[in-house]
Amino acid sequence: MCECGCISILGAICYVLMLIGSLNWGLVGAFGFDLVAWLFGEGSFLAQIVYIVVGIAALVSLVLVIIHYIKKSRI
Repeated sequence: MCECGCISILGAICYVLMLIGSLNWGLVGAFGFDLVAWLFGEGSFLAQIVYIVVGIAALVSLVLVIIHYIKKSRI
């Protein structure tokens, strides 16, 4: 987050990617339907790229949250 409380561009991108990933997992859990695999083909290179990018977005978001709370605790 920025000092003004707004979300950074990187944070917003990560948030959208995590939203896509969580919706996909919700579909898998509720209906056994993997939207990413359906769109790009099960086990395809593109599907793997989507899964990797969503995973990286989650890791980056985790780091951003940790950095935010470290900065907030120093104030």
